[in-house]
Amino acid sequence: MATTFSILINTCDKYDDCWVPFFTLFKTYWPNCRADLFLNTEYKQFEFDGLNIVSTKVCERKKDSSEITWSECLQRALDDISSEVVLYLQEDYFLKSVVDDDEIEKLAKLMNGNNDIHCIHLTDQAVKPQSVGSEYEGLYPVVKKQRYKVSCQAALWRKDVLRSYLRKHESAWQFEEYGSIRSGLLGHNFYVVDTKKVVLDQSEIIPYVFTGIFQGRWMKHVVPLFAKHNIEVNFSIRGFIEDAPKRQFIDKFKYFWKNIPAITKSRLEILSMYFTAK
Repeated sequence: MATTFSILINTCDKYDDCWVPFFTLFKTYWPNCRADLFLNTEYKQFEFDGLNIVSTKVCERKKDSSEITWSECLQRALDDISSEVVLYLQEDYFLKSVVDDDEIEKLAKLMNGNNDIHCIHLTDQAVKPQSVGSEYEGLYPVVKKQRYKVSCQAALWRKDVLRSYLRKHESAWQFEEYGSIRSGLLGHNFYVVDTKKVVLDQSEIIPYVFTGIFQGRWMKHVVPLFAKHNIEVNFSIRGFIEDAPKRQFIDKFKYFWKNIPAITKSRLEILSMYFTAK
């Protein structure tokens, strides 16, 4: 049976220590997955027994790719995908229980048959639903103006709509922050599954860890999950975020200063969009 969507696992090469754990758990908890799998790497090729994974290797396409941004990497990966609907995941979204494949297929088919559905959030962790349901059973429109309406959590996206929110200069958090503001001006239709029925750690469509790595360090809640599945990881290389030293003021300032050009560019664009819409 032909798949109705593709799966994009967004990553970068410096997170290659996540790939074996991710796909070990993926193969365990989603054994009947029929979707094409795309691992968004920069230069590296990755293979896993029993899975047909396309490594995008997006930085091999240009000689000047050493400074490629998170958003440009994602744009290039989307160019490789032929399906109109994409399930967005990240390399540290480690599955912890069986995925409801039938429900995801059903929602993907719904999107393929209804061009006015632009994004469906699959968890109760990303967005707030409106109080009134939609014409689509089990789906609620999301609150129009909210932070993280555009989110990197698990969601089915219409590929061209996802691409329309990407700006080459933006990082992941800037994509979420300013993409959410842009969403209020672009008028796309965002939905979320019924958060009374899809509940974290109780009844999930795609049960995964929220998230496995934070600020480049492991979260300790992955340890028992990996141990349960005999996944060996040298946690000392990254260390745990819970044990990280407190960031110094100078480091926070340097980070802020480095991001000023991108933040300014995004804010000016939003301002322009606002006055154009009026």
